[in-house]
Amino acid sequence: MSISPHAEPFYADAAPTGPDGQRVGVLLSHGFTGSPASMVPWGRHLAGHGYGVAVPRLPGHGTSWQELNKCRWADWYGEVQRAFDKLAANCDQVVVGGLSMGGGLVLQLAAERGRDVAGIMLVNPAVHTDRKDVLALPALQHVVGSFPGIANDIKKPGVEEHGYTRTPLKAARSMTAAWKRVRADLPKVTSPLLVFRSAEDHVVDPSSGQIILTSVSSRDLTERVLEHSFHVATLDNDAPMIFEESAEFVRRVTGP
Repeated sequence: MSISPHAEPFYADAAPTGPDGQRVGVLLSHGFTGSPASMVPWGRHLAGHGYGVAVPRLPGHGTSWQELNKCRWADWYGEVQRAFDKLAANCDQVVVGGLSMGGGLVLQLAAERGRDVAGIMLVNPAVHTDRKDVLALPALQHVVGSFPGIANDIKKPGVEEHGYTRTPLKAARSMTAAWKRVRADLPKVTSPLLVFRSAEDHVVDPSSGQIILTSVSSRDLTERVLEHSFHVATLDNDAPMIFEESAEFVRRVTGP
């Protein structure tokens, strides 16, 4: 299966940073039906600060929605784990970040890896939904292949996420079913946490952010509301603020 040229993963090596010359890595995970294209500009910005960066392509993405429909949460989480392990092998500390479903994936990683995760950065993370049609996924997935797509929820004109135009239901059901475990494990999350939430988001409803903020055990917790962006805020009007504040966050949580 050929991969879209916009869906290529992005990797950058870490340079020694700070007075102690340590190497810091950052893992960034894109969302469901999206692609690395939504995270690469963020990754390039952080790489410009000397951080090692990994933006993996989650299985089934960047090819076709039919291919994605053969993949499950374990496949996506396995890719995130592999990317984290590679960074950890070459860096002294690793910070993780995720957009939408990517946020849920890195939260599960932080719950399982504990102190190995120096910090967490989330942009409109998804771990729950109040949408009624999602309740019907267990039955619908067997009779309907896909729903209309959720990609390109971007306020800034002329910006393309390069995601799918259809939402595969078997894969979507796997994601929403996995959220139950992610939510149950949120109290295990103790790493410093920076959450960016769009005031207007047509993909993820506010319940996810509320659950995360009230369930994690992180004492270092910051929420920033994005007033000028929709769901894919990493490509939207507030992207420069996300990039700058996340770079400062990485510097702070990995510093002496």
